Amino acid sequence: MRILFLGDVVGKTGRVAITDRLPKLRSDWGLDFVVVNGENASNGAGLTAEHARGILAAGADCVTLGDHAFDQKDMFQFIEQEPRIIRPLNFSKVAPGKGARVFEATQGRRVLVTQVLGQVFMKRPFDDPFSAVSEVLKTHGGAVQASVVEIHAEATSEKMAMGHWVDGQASLVVGTHTHVATADAMILAKGTGYLTDAGMCGDYDSVIGMQKLEPLRRFITGMASGRFEPAEGEATLSGVYVETDDKTGRATRIEMVRQGGKLKQSGP
Repeated sequence: MRILFLGDVVGKTGRVAITDRLPKLRSDWGLDFVVVNGENASNGAGLTAEHARGILAAGADCVTLGDHAFDQKDMFQFIEQEPRIIRPLNFSKVAPGKGARVFEATQGRRVLVTQVLGQVFMKRPFDDPFSAVSEVLKTHGGAVQASVVEIHAEATSEKMAMGHWVDGQASLVVGTHTHVATADAMILAKGTGYLTDAGMCGDYDSVIGMQKLEPLRRFITGMASGRFEPAEGEATLSGVYVETDDKTGRATRIEMVRQGGKLKQSGP
């Protein structure tokens, strides 16, 4: 199976890049399944129902959220109506929606997608992500042809630990949240594809997707004078492409994806 995962969509420029480029990538690369993290798509914080519909219409089979899952209030209701939206598995026991779901890909094949939030350096404590992922893989792993585990976290060490924790049980473990694309795509010892951070679908001439002035002011003076606003230059679609074996669920090929914008271009 050919799977594409794209990192955090940031603001309008990220949404436009998804709309403009994803349909062609899906066709050109013969993609069977696409996951997009959309948690910063609506003005840099959260995801509205309208913007979620746009990402799905552009070719995403599943849209994941993150620590900003419910910053946009209409997501509380929309996530119950739209099964293709996944919120973090360990967000809250009373949160609406699901943190894991099995989807149908091309040719009737089945793909498990689950997302967890990390604990290290995060603003609020979340439940243990490792035991949460293990339980989901134990429950669904044998009934699918591929499984994608997304860890939305600050610490690279925690993301790497997750990769090794489920090596051989998941097809792909990919990190999100920092908006900085890493260059360590690899297949781990037991066959799991791994990338520490998918980066963002946003303008890299920025501070993690935001216009530079306000973040710089806060770093230099320690004071805020306004809210962060998404940068508006051309976005780079950033993420990872993985090919998997239907019989074993293991990754057979992995490539970093950088399309458009300022970063050096890459893909399968």
